[in-house]
Amino acid sequence: MELYWAPPPNSLPRSAVDHTAAPRRSSRGRLLRWLLEGADTRGVVGPHAREPSEGKHPWYRVMCLTGVDYFSTLGYQPGIAALAAGALAPIATLLLVALTLLGALPVYWYVARRSPHGEGSIAMMEHLLGWWQGKLFVLVLLGFVATDFTVTITLSAADATAHLLENPFCPTALKGRQIEVTLVLVGLLGAVFLKGFKEAVGVAVVLVAAYLGLNAVVIGVGLYEVAIHPHVFADWRQNLWAEHGDPLMMVAVAVLVFPKLALGLSGFETGVAVMPLVRGDPTDTETNPAGRVRNTRKLLVTSAITMSIFLVASSLVTTLLIPAPEFQPGGRANGRALAYLAHGLLGEWFGTAYDASTILILWFAGASAMAGLINIVPRYLPRYGMAPEWTRAVRPLVLIYTAVAAGITVAFRADVDAQAGAYATGVLVLMTSGAVAAAISSYREGSRWAARGFGLIAAVFLYTLGANVVERPDGIKIASLFIAAIVAASLGSRVWRTLELRVAGVDLDAAARRFLADLVGKPIHLLAHDPTLPRPADYAADEADQRGDFLIPADELVLFLEVHVRDASDFTDVLRVRGVEVGPHRILRAEATAVPNGIAALLLYLRDVTGKRPSVYFNWGEGNPLLHLIRYLLSGHGDTAPLTREIIRRTEPDQRRRPAVYVGV
Repeated sequence: MELYWAPPPNSLPRSAVDHTAAPRRSSRGRLLRWLLEGADTRGVVGPHAREPSEGKHPWYRVMCLTGVDYFSTLGYQPGIAALAAGALAPIATLLLVALTLLGALPVYWYVARRSPHGEGSIAMMEHLLGWWQGKLFVLVLLGFVATDFTVTITLSAADATAHLLENPFCPTALKGRQIEVTLVLVGLLGAVFLKGFKEAVGVAVVLVAAYLGLNAVVIGVGLYEVAIHPHVFADWRQNLWAEHGDPLMMVAVAVLVFPKLALGLSGFETGVAVMPLVRGDPTDTETNPAGRVRNTRKLLVTSAITMSIFLVASSLVTTLLIPAPEFQPGGRANGRALAYLAHGLLGEWFGTAYDASTILILWFAGASAMAGLINIVPRYLPRYGMAPEWTRAVRPLVLIYTAVAAGITVAFRADVDAQAGAYATGVLVLMTSGAVAAAISSYREGSRWAARGFGLIAAVFLYTLGANVVERPDGIKIASLFIAAIVAASLGSRVWRTLELRVAGVDLDAAARRFLADLVGKPIHLLAHDPTLPRPADYAADEADQRGDFLIPADELVLFLEVHVRDASDFTDVLRVRGVEVGPHRILRAEATAVPNGIAALLLYLRDVTGKRPSVYFNWGEGNPLLHLIRYLLSGHGDTAPLTREIIRRTEPDQRRRPAVYVGV
């Protein structure tokens, strides 16, 4: 026996959820309806919740969807590596590859098993911590996720602009307008999402295949040039020995500069996030999607190995064949090292084709990041009560994120190198979180050796993150702004929405239903009782007091009502009610996220299923009302009587249909 309510009137407007309203509306109403169209219900508890509706695809096609972000870093990674490490760039890149294959890959191999529905390491940390610690930690991680994805949009657009402006066929009028062109690309991305953008796996496959194919040609020709001009390799090796002396010093310096290359680790969190799109086995179930997990692991391994090969080869040919001054800001290889080789080794027409491919995949990488951003809020914040219900709609979020991306573009002057630190910070925080989650989870499962291994990987990521933050603090500054904004807005929303019903449904067990069946044709009297007084004598004394205070006739049955708070940090859940007998007394024991909200939901439920207005009876609470309010916000307890009355008033506008709330001494 269950009952569910639609969102209260103070959340999504009727126009956002009901398309049967009268056709005559103002232009403002049409605009609001358009903005709130297609609200996402992921994270909703109860029958309104839904699984993603996208179709399933073979793992190698889904790999291309993650690859538009991961593989597109080839557009700027070799140039950033050469700028950071100089002649040592190939060795530093080898360290990056080692951490990819021996660190990030094992972590997300494990995360894929623990989050088969695409929750990722963030949800793992939420479940491991629990209560308010888990919620606040998720808010912090979401700040870094916002940093990662937003800078992906701005950095990718800036690098696409660099490829466009450096092309010899680019109109002269665009030269020197890096910021303006980048802002146009960011704006176009937002406009596409406002119109209604769906990630097209087929488009991603074409872009990734073309881009990797062109890169393979450029790198292959570059390696051929190195082979037929052996003095290039000899000169590079001589410079290494002259600058660093011995192999140990080279490794030491490579370790020091390695954090600057960490943006080449991106893509793993996205690889797990797209798991719902991966086709599993016909025998898979929602509780045991073994085939989906196995195929996602194939995706992760294949993409990691492919990217590792391209990273090492591209770093080698660009370092050996491009003069060092060209990597510097203003140089022709800055942010576009492979494009520089494509034009120089294969001619302007091939170079232009390479530029077009790079611009498209970088733009699509921004689209992938925007899709990730607009999926974050509906998945977490409304479920926590930390965002208004309108944030389940895509278009308002697109407007907000586009404005933020435009601000970051202007702040960094569309400079690829300047944004690399912020991008790496977001990536490294997520990977560190994933490694820590894997270590804690493995330890709790009893896998001590796995826990030690993941702990070691977490320590390496933590060093890399710390070094990156010290060297380039812009990332932590941007993340701090995102975190502060998210926490402030989330806590404000939580306070604002705390008097909503906050119950997705009511579920009574057989005993509770039997208690109610015995009240057919009779008044429904519920006596609110303190769960910490469970003895028969406590119930008897409470019943005597309540009957005397409220003049309840002795021949009318009463039910005691107790509400236990499971986790006050949760915002919405199903109200589960059990019937219990203690001596001659009958008790309805409910579990809710907050006591007043649970009582209000049960009263409205009883009204709807019985057709009668139930009555609930309280004693006044003792103590400071302000302290009661703070306690209610943090623990779900408080001065229950007035809060229950106010929640019912807000939920039911018709005073004649409201359940009766009585308060005595």
